[in-house]
Amino acid sequence: MLVSPTFRAVALAVPVLALAAGCSSDVNPMKAAFVGAGYGPKETQAPDFVAASRKADAGYMPVGESAPRPTRTRSAEGMKALQSELENARSRNEAKGRAAESAAKATAQGLAPPQ
Repeated sequence: MLVSPTFRAVALAVPVLALAAGCSSDVNPMKAAFVGAGYGPKETQAPDFVAASRKADAGYMPVGESAPRPTRTRSAEGMKALQSELENARSRNEAKGRAAESAAKATAQGLAPPQ
């Protein structure tokens, strides 16, 4: 014989294992046959409280995203108040920036660059 027994065993085992590995898919006739014969996992029904809490027309909602919600339009007074608030915040931030810049210049005034 030119073929070793080990090679023959491997050659027979690989297709069998490939078929068995295919049983992990949901749309596999081999898996359906094993489940039908009683060797696979049993199908379980959702508990009543879970089935009652699910919507019948639930669409796909990506995980990590909130459901879209309606937004209210602002009145003219609300828009003016928001604009004023944002302008005040910008002025405060610019003043803080100028203060930090002058403090940095005062600190660096006595320093000399390394030689």
